[in-house]
Amino acid sequence: MKSPVVYAFLGLLSAASAQLQQVQNFGPNSSGARMFVYAPSGLPANPAIVVGVHYCGGTAQGYYNGSPYKKLADQKKFVVIYPESPNSGGCWDVSSRATLKRDGGANSNSIANMVKYAIDKYKADASKVFVIGESSGGMMTNILAAAYPDLFAAAIVYSGVAAGCFFTDSVAGWNGSCSGGQVNSTPQRWAQWVYDAYPGYNDKRPRMQIYHGSADTTIAPANYNYEIQQWSTVFGYDPKKPQSEKTNTPDNGYTTQLFGNYLTGVYAQGVGHGVPAHGAEDMKFFGL
Repeated sequence: MKSPVVYAFLGLLSAASAQLQQVQNFGPNSSGARMFVYAPSGLPANPAIVVGVHYCGGTAQGYYNGSPYKKLADQKKFVVIYPESPNSGGCWDVSSRATLKRDGGANSNSIANMVKYAIDKYKADASKVFVIGESSGGMMTNILAAAYPDLFAAAIVYSGVAAGCFFTDSVAGWNGSCSGGQVNSTPQRWAQWVYDAYPGYNDKRPRMQIYHGSADTTIAPANYNYEIQQWSTVFGYDPKKPQSEKTNTPDNGYTTQLFGNYLTGVYAQGVGHGVPAHGAEDMKFFGL
């Protein structure tokens, strides 16, 4: 019989052998996005899945190395999908008509097909599939929540924009009005982008958490309000009246606003573009 020390060593060796792996054939992928997966050793039956969507200029490997989700996956034993943008500059297509529509064949559809593949491959718990993204990845996270609400239980957006805000009718186009916080839409119009992404859908939607920094000069802080207006209206909350507000939570200078069971906003005073990932808080929000 092996000693506990030997078993511990073997466990560490097995964990160390797990690596980021590319998946070539995960289903329809007309947009050419690339799929990478990290599956730690010792996965339970029916594991959870977290989709980590990288920032503009990023890669799957870069987000794997620089975000906390690989380490958290080792600890909590869930699968992480790291999609990689095929577009010039590494930005996601969050601006075309196709990506803003369910099954439109653009980047959002490719990521949804990665999720479906992973659910089948790992016999994952379909009720525990989550998505999180930073900057361009945060923009994509809002779109995925809008167009594929049946795939995700919860979504966390770091420094993104509301679904539809970046629309230019072109692939990976830059929308200066949106990034500059100069889009004057009503809460109802913001919500309509969500409804139009999956027409006729009236079932459960993912819980949303929105992070944004007050000193963001790349994606103006007004975009926090646009996102809150969008999802508050979808969920039937008042975007001007959070149910509760906690200062210095989860960090000094951060204010957490709870608008209802399905929407939380976190506004980071003095923080610029790319609010740092709060891995432990993310896991709490996801219930992991």
